[in-house]
Amino acid sequence: MANKKMRGVILTALAALTLGTVVNAQTVTNTEEKFLDRFHFKGDLRLRYESKETYYKDGTDTTNKYTYHNRYRLRLVAAIDLMQNLKFDVGMRSGYANPTSGNQTFLDDKALSDYFWESLRFNILDIAYKNGDSTLKVGRHPYMIYRPIKSQLIWDNDLSFNGVSYNYENDSRIINAGINQPTYAEQVNAKNTINLFFAQYVQKIKLENSQLNLGTAIYYYDGVKGNTPIYNTNKGTGMGNTLVNGVFKNDYNILEAFGELKFKDIFGKPLAVAAGMAYNAVASDKNLGYDLAVQIGKAKKVHDWQLKYSYTDLQADAVLGAHSDSDNFGGGTAAKGHAIRAKYKFGKNTYLAGTFFFDTLFAEKKVGKPAADYERVQLDAIIKF
Repeated sequence: MANKKMRGVILTALAALTLGTVVNAQTVTNTEEKFLDRFHFKGDLRLRYESKETYYKDGTDTTNKYTYHNRYRLRLVAAIDLMQNLKFDVGMRSGYANPTSGNQTFLDDKALSDYFWESLRFNILDIAYKNGDSTLKVGRHPYMIYRPIKSQLIWDNDLSFNGVSYNYENDSRIINAGINQPTYAEQVNAKNTINLFFAQYVQKIKLENSQLNLGTAIYYYDGVKGNTPIYNTNKGTGMGNTLVNGVFKNDYNILEAFGELKFKDIFGKPLAVAAGMAYNAVASDKNLGYDLAVQIGKAKKVHDWQLKYSYTDLQADAVLGAHSDSDNFGGGTAAKGHAIRAKYKFGKNTYLAGTFFFDTLFAEKKVGKPAADYERVQLDAIIKF
C-alpha cells in the first residue's frame, strides 16, 4: 500500500512537472511570437528600360549612347513597434542618396555582383507617434503631404523630409504641417542652410456617388535666394529655376490650390479627375504652374489595370525644381507637356508599368540652349515583397 501511495505521489509530481514544462515552453513561444510581431518588413525591386531623346528647335540632335539604358531601383523598409502608438521606421533605397530618385543605371564595365548593396543609402530614419487620427514623425521620413492623383507638380514621389511633420486625417478633412531642412541630407551642394515650413488643408466633401477633395497649402522656403543649387545631382544647374552668377535669383514661397473628384464606379472602374495650381508669391515673373489629370482604374487586385493622363505647364520659378518631378521634363521646371502612365497587376505582388512623356522644354531650361522637344519612355517590371 505504501509503495502504491509513493508511486502515486511520484507520478503526480512528474505530471505536474511535465505540465509546467509544457506551459513554460508555450509561454516562451508566445513571448517570442509577440516579440517578433513587433517587426514589420517590406520592399520592392523595379527593373526599368528607359529612353530619353531631346531635339532642339534649331535641328540639333542630341541622341547619344547614354540616352538608352537599363536601370533598377531597390527599396527596403522596416518598422519596429517600440510601444503602443510609438514605432521606429528605417528604410534604405538605391541611387547613392539621390534625393528624388532611387534609380541606378547598369553599366557595361561593371559586374552584376557590384550592384544593389553598394548604392543603398538611408532614406527613412524616424520615430513615428500615432494617436487616433493624428500622426507625428520626427527624423528622415517620406513627406506627409496630400497630392491629388499623386501629382508631382511640386513634390517628386521619392523625396524624403528631414525634420518634424504632423498629419491629421478623418472622414471630413486632412491637415498637414511641418518644419524641415532640405540641406540636412547627403549629396548636398548648397553653401547655406535652407529651411522649409509648410501647412496644408484638405476638405473632403462626400457627394451622392463621388467624393470631392478641395485643398490649399503654403510651402515656405527660407534660404534659397542667393544660395547655390541644393544637391550634387543638380550641381551647376537650377533644374529650370533662374540662376544669376551661379546662385538662385528668387526665394520660393509657394501657394498651392487643387480640386480632386473621385468616383468609385464609372462603367465598372474607379475614375478620378484633378486640377492643381502652384504660384510662387515672391518671384516677379515665370512664377505659375498647373497640372490637369484624369485616371481610370486601380491596379489593386490581380488583372486590374490603371491608366492616367496628365498635362503639366510649369514656368521656371513656380516651384523649386530640385524637389519637383525628376522624370517629367528631364526633371525640374521650365517646360510643359503630356504624360501617360499605365500599370497592370499580373500577379499577387508583380506589376508591369509604362510611362510616356511628350514635352516641350523652354529656352531657359538649359542656359545657352534653344527650346526643345523632349521624349522619354519608361518600361517597368516590379515585384513587391
